[in-house]
Amino acid sequence: MQTLGWLLGLDNVTSIDDIDPSLAAPWASDDFGPFWVFFGAVALAVLAIVFYLKFQPRGALWARTGMAISRAILLALLFITLADPVLRLTVTNIQRPFVYFIFDGTDSMAIEDEYPDDQRQALDRAVDRKTTVHKAPTSDGDANTGAKTATETPSTKATPRSRLGYVQSLIGKENDNLLTKLQDENKVQIRSFIFDGNSTSQMRKLAVNASGGEKLDPSYLAEQLTSKGQVTAMGAALNDISQQFGSGQLAAVVLVSDFAHNSGPAPLGTSDQSPATKLGVPIYTVGIGATEAIDLAVDLQTDPKMKKAERTNVVAKLRQSGLQGQTVSVSVVAKPMSGDMDGTRAGEIMVGQKTVTLTSAVETVEFPFTPQESGRFEFLAKVDPLPGEVVEQNNRAVREVNVIDDYLRLMYVAHEPTWEWRFIKEVFHRDKLVGMQGFRTFLGSSDPRVRESNVLFISTLTPKRSEFFANDMIFLDDMPQTSLNPRFCDMVKEYVGELGGGLVVIAGPRFGPRDLYGTAIADMLPVIVDPNARLRDEKEFTLKLTSHASRYPFMRLGESETENTKAWHNLGPLPWYQPVANLHEQAYSLADHPFDTCSDGKTPQPLIAIRPYGKGEVVYLGFNETWRLRRKYGEKYYRQFWSQLIYRLGMSHALGDAKRFVPRLDRQQYRAEEKVTFTVEAFDENYEPLTEEKLADRTLKAELTVPGQGDSPPQTREILVPFLRRGMFEARFPVYAPGEYTLRVKDPITNRFEERRFEVTSLSAERRRGVRDLQLQNDLASRTHGRSYDLTTVANLPQDLHVQPIVEKLTRNHALWSTPLWFIVIVGLMLGEWFFRKMVNLT
Repeated sequence: MQTLGWLLGLDNVTSIDDIDPSLAAPWASDDFGPFWVFFGAVALAVLAIVFYLKFQPRGALWARTGMAISRAILLALLFITLADPVLRLTVTNIQRPFVYFIFDGTDSMAIEDEYPDDQRQALDRAVDRKTTVHKAPTSDGDANTGAKTATETPSTKATPRSRLGYVQSLIGKENDNLLTKLQDENKVQIRSFIFDGNSTSQMRKLAVNASGGEKLDPSYLAEQLTSKGQVTAMGAALNDISQQFGSGQLAAVVLVSDFAHNSGPAPLGTSDQSPATKLGVPIYTVGIGATEAIDLAVDLQTDPKMKKAERTNVVAKLRQSGLQGQTVSVSVVAKPMSGDMDGTRAGEIMVGQKTVTLTSAVETVEFPFTPQESGRFEFLAKVDPLPGEVVEQNNRAVREVNVIDDYLRLMYVAHEPTWEWRFIKEVFHRDKLVGMQGFRTFLGSSDPRVRESNVLFISTLTPKRSEFFANDMIFLDDMPQTSLNPRFCDMVKEYVGELGGGLVVIAGPRFGPRDLYGTAIADMLPVIVDPNARLRDEKEFTLKLTSHASRYPFMRLGESETENTKAWHNLGPLPWYQPVANLHEQAYSLADHPFDTCSDGKTPQPLIAIRPYGKGEVVYLGFNETWRLRRKYGEKYYRQFWSQLIYRLGMSHALGDAKRFVPRLDRQQYRAEEKVTFTVEAFDENYEPLTEEKLADRTLKAELTVPGQGDSPPQTREILVPFLRRGMFEARFPVYAPGEYTLRVKDPITNRFEERRFEVTSLSAERRRGVRDLQLQNDLASRTHGRSYDLTTVANLPQDLHVQPIVEKLTRNHALWSTPLWFIVIVGLMLGEWFFRKMVNLT
């Protein structure tokens, strides 16, 4: 079968299930084409036979008959070639499955772990490493002279080696090589990659040998492994497998890492759509690095925004290993980050200091704090390093917090005062973040004179841009399309997409989402609007939370799963909802209808959905009946839902007119010699994007304060932030000296300075954790039906890896004239005729 497949130009053919010949040339494929092909081939064959039997008298009859047959078949085949003969073949192929080896190429792999002697010796044996020992001199007396002579005895401590060094030794082993055994014994194809935190692509393919071919050279592969990456983004790396390198023939993934995930999406989540599980193949994890070490790390948790004079909690989490029973002191301070134009600032504010005895792996320390000043603050938590710690960089943590002496500005647009409108108004009037000043509404059915005289009301849907874009969140309730003018819709789209605002669209019983069809707002929704849909109120129903709901705080109404279920059941049966065509491909449904589906007949009708749009987010509710959450428990769960929702959408960006000029850093921490990316979103007083033509020097100006080294004081130098595109300015500059940097940029409209701080360290974020994350390693393996190993047990991988050859059934059209079979037949006939002519002396 392999030979037949080769003759027909096919590789790795197990069986040929069907052969269907046809003619592809236009003149031969019409109704009379086969007749003319047959007629031409027969005519040429007859001419050849007549020529040899009648006009070629030399030679015996059997020889002339042989030549006639050869020439007849040859001419017939050449004529058929003009008709472009095609074979439609249905074949079965068996392919070797792929196994992807993914190596961690980040800076944490350069850590040299301290192991007990027995563990180090076991690791050295596993990777065929020659253990290098230190020899210490000892003094012994000479038996004859009594003089002291120096001898050498091996010490008990071997030379340390980095995590990457152990991986290189494992991969480059000459005897009993892991990759070679997998390739030969398990009949798989090996592909190797490294992830090193590159911003454009997490994964980089490695060559398996120097020539670029397919033959595996383990030592060459080991030489390509590096530890230059600055972040471990395991979720992004796993996403790259399917998105960039394909996984159609992928049978398994072998992930070699210390599993110190610290950036990007989590490799495992609560749903089946996490980067690890959606691959659909087992992940075999090989853990590198010590699982226990003397280390103490501090994490700091704060709200990104605090309200002035309102009590909150600052939480410091201490994570320790090998320090059980030790007593440490943890302190938290707040440093003001913004000041007057002359740069003067108040001093540090002590948030709190506590002494903690480490009795568990994680200790949580809470510091009650009531901010007395507004502005941007840098909160710093730190603990003193302890003797024997592997890394000390993780003994401090920094968070930026904006303390606001302001209120959230909510704009509620509706046609008439519904129950939802009334209760939301009451909740937010009593909310400290909103209050009486923050809630404003436009009611289409209200008397214009009331809208003009009552401060609660907005007189028009389209006020001045400076007033409209100062809003922090917009609610759009049941509104007829005739009341939604294009300017309002366009401004809402700009507000969400360009300025990062939040929009909540609530479907009411009168008009519904179909009235948004054809507007700019419809393009932003988490759902696809059906212009012909009508209210469905035939049967009561109880909404069903989806697996995505638990990821959003406004959907978690209780502290436990039991309380959360009780809270949503308090909503009771809903009498109606507004249907849509489908869920948008970029959206997540957080609550579905229990039995109604969308137009595709598969997707449940979304009742609560969320979608990112541009820089902001849009939330859709298919009903305006959440006020029913008040049914048994008063405002408790109703307030929880709406307060958390406005916190997410309204507090995710600068508040009020502060969103007009927003400086940002790409990170808060850098390594020496890295480049800082500093961007500024800038609008004028009318929220029109700033351009270089509107600036006196055609650029923004900033001041960078560089920390002093030794006895030298800090130095301040000017940084130009050039124009990038409309409303966006960007500067990139290198930093060299470790320490704390301050960057202040001047708002050309108000002439006030906005300040940002960042830190430069000699160590990367990879060094913030000194031990392997064994929990994540085991979870990745168990959740994907793989297995977990370390260097001493990974030799069991070939026998544990059970993969099946990939069977493919393919149907393809193959041009017959281009196959080896056709070539052999044509050349064979020509040589056969030549042989007969040679025998009768006709050559």
